[in-house]
Amino acid sequence: MPLTDLLLKGVELMLIGMSSVFVFLAVLVVALKGMSQLAERLQPELPASETSSGPAPGEEREELIAVISAAISRYRTSKR
Repeated sequence: MPLTDLLLKGVELMLIGMSSVFVFLAVLVVALKGMSQLAERLQPELPASETSSGPAPGEEREELIAVISAAISRYRTSKR
């Protein structure tokens, strides 16, 4: 078999492989977008609550800092 025939077969195989991967990825993108739109339609509307029952953002941050500081200090004392 001449070298040009082998190269042509190689290029043909490469194009078939790349085309099949491209088609598969395109179908995957379309399927994911469709599932996303379906999930948005099926998801119930959440009522917008104007009053917050949780802590204020500043208080939550201070509490988080206190918890992290306590964890770091406990970790450091346990390693000694």
